[in-house]
Amino acid sequence: MHSRRRRSRAVVAFATAALLCGGALTACDAQGGNSPAPGSPGHAKPSPSPTPVWDTSPRSVAAVGDSITRGFDACSVLSDCPEASWATGTDNEVDSLATRLLGKARASSHSWNHAKTGARMADLTRQVEQAAAERPELVTVMTGANDACRHSVSSMTPVADFRADFERAMRALRRELPKAQVYVASVPDLKRLWSQGRTNPLGKQVWKLGICASMLSDPDDLDAAATERRARVRERVVAYNDVLEEVCDQDRRCRYDGGAVFDYRFDGDQLSHWDWFHPSKNGQARLAEIAYRKVTARKSAS
Repeated sequence: MHSRRRRSRAVVAFATAALLCGGALTACDAQGGNSPAPGSPGHAKPSPSPTPVWDTSPRSVAAVGDSITRGFDACSVLSDCPEASWATGTDNEVDSLATRLLGKARASSHSWNHAKTGARMADLTRQVEQAAAERPELVTVMTGANDACRHSVSSMTPVADFRADFERAMRALRRELPKAQVYVASVPDLKRLWSQGRTNPLGKQVWKLGICASMLSDPDDLDAAATERRARVRERVVAYNDVLEEVCDQDRRCRYDGGAVFDYRFDGDQLSHWDWFHPSKNGQARLAEIAYRKVTARKSAS
């Protein structure tokens, strides 16, 4: 009799457990208790971290752009000085971006300067095609100043054309170098350069040769018309920088400097002592510092 009652209680207990498991599937599993079943999320292996899109230590550099990247007037009057270039120069005073990234020995064989004095955005596609032949891992872009520096305000490059030219250059680059990284520097604040350089008599004499006439002509004229002219040139530069940022943002391997070059307050030490407009070696070194900081940052600040 006692053994029959014990068997009955066991059957009831088993049936009760079965009902609980059937009515609450999350409470019981194949292993019992609350342990996750094999193959459930609790046993999933962690996913490996994705490889960063931006490499902070590229192994080769090609530069495209205008007179600033050619080191114009950094070493002698009205002359290019590529050894003083912020991007690929070899001058110790500058400590260029290529030297900082690659070391001096490697920079001499794995960096190339395809910038041209006087170049505008319309010339960028050709420069990019030339740079692509080197298969660089990083391409630096600094251009746009000459699109604003025309003989008159009315002859400045229209913003729509500037955009179309930059987009064309980026498409050409991606056809040849789909995985290359691109660092885009903003156009400098030309009005700031006028304000700084106009205090120097020698600089103003050189400006009369036709350097950036839209901004620099009649440098001491402060009447309403001259003030309006300079304001319009500055507004155009701001619009160009907006284009650089917007187009660059559409490319996952492109970094815009966030307006760092435009915002930089060049002083007399950072301007060429021949034309008081282009960067001196000191100014080129400041550009190299900005570029190195942006290129080696974990995340883009723009």
